[in-house]
Amino acid sequence: MRRIRTATVLTHRRPSDTEPAVTMLTELAREAGVTLRFDPEETAKHELPSDPLVVRDAELDTRADICFALGGDGTILTALRLYAGTGVPVFAINFGEMGFLATVDRDEAWAGTLRALAGDFEVLSLPGIELRVEGFRALAFNDVSIHRRQGLRVADLAYAVADDEVGRVRCDGLVISTPAGSTGYNLANGGPVMAWGVHGYVVSFISPHSLTARTLVVAPGDRLAVENRSREEPVDVIVDGRPVCDLAAGDRVETRFVMDQGALAQVPGTTFYHRLRQKFGRLATPF
Repeated sequence: MRRIRTATVLTHRRPSDTEPAVTMLTELAREAGVTLRFDPEETAKHELPSDPLVVRDAELDTRADICFALGGDGTILTALRLYAGTGVPVFAINFGEMGFLATVDRDEAWAGTLRALAGDFEVLSLPGIELRVEGFRALAFNDVSIHRRQGLRVADLAYAVADDEVGRVRCDGLVISTPAGSTGYNLANGGPVMAWGVHGYVVSFISPHSLTARTLVVAPGDRLAVENRSREEPVDVIVDGRPVCDLAAGDRVETRFVMDQGALAQVPGTTFYHRLRQKFGRLATPF
């Protein structure tokens, strides 16, 4: 087991939803002698108690023993990006809709928090996708998506692996997903679900205007480049659901698969396939 002394706390944008959980976490952390750190944004969200073990307006501490993320997948992804490459595990309590990345659901918050503060969890190493556009860099844990701009023509995108152009597709966009992100936008596009632990990433297309466009699984060591072949229309580049830049006509974005970027806390014995059944199976209509 890990020894937990300090923890960062991140919550989603609706503090009223997570306030009871923050209060519970504060009380349990006090009993365990664990210091909780809240950055300026989190401090402004919550009425934090006056306590020597609660640090308000805290700077990011990359030496924290754990990061609690109370929210949906967006909050969890934010935590993973903040601690990318540091090895700090993210223990996520689902306060969103799907919460596919969450360690425990909200009805398990009390037991999960006790487990986390005791260091009783496993850590799953997550890969990421590094994105480069003309010197700009970003890291995705779920996916990089490229979209045609609303009101403009369909996108004209060519994609290449290494130095070999694989295809050119007129479409509304494409999605480049990690295994962790393959159950998101990629799945909605009809792309394959990739089990966590698979090395490689997948490219799928959004509303392709073609009968031959097919999903492509790319080997982990191969770089993927996407070029905007439009004569004049730019396209938008989105990382984990957040716009980061645009891609002008004639420009290209390069991506690569990078190992061991995130550390996601897991309840011992949890498997990817159990999570898949739990999160997606419950949405199925019984016969």
